[in-house]
Amino acid sequence: MSNTKMPVVAENAPAAIGPYTPAVRSGDLLFTSGQVGFNPMTGALVEGGIEPETEQVMQNLSGLLKAAGLGFDEVIKTTIFLADMADFATVNAIYGKAFSVGVPPARSTVQVVGLPRGARIEIEAIARYPQA
Repeated sequence: MSNTKMPVVAENAPAAIGPYTPAVRSGDLLFTSGQVGFNPMTGALVEGGIEPETEQVMQNLSGLLKAAGLGFDEVIKTTIFLADMADFATVNAIYGKAFSVGVPPARSTVQVVGLPRGARIEIEAIARYPQA
């Protein structure tokens, strides 16, 4: 495959809310845009706090990966953005379920001043397509 940028969109992940693509494939890598806890059917942020938001973020990432023909096993790097680092343990427990088998990806976690539409968490990922 060439290094041409190819967009990846998914029905079961939120549509872009700005001038960006939910995920882009370039060569054997997939780069996802940051996913927040938007319900893909309503476009609204899920209610209830950090737990349901994190679960929705992971579902949104899963939807993008699946649309690209990948799964969490192919994720090699993630970045987690938190509005409050006090949510780290809760997020880590939910996030860890997706990476409970095999080698988990490299990860950075940072606290930020704000996220889109009042979200408490955003996660972006880089995945690699298996070699044929």
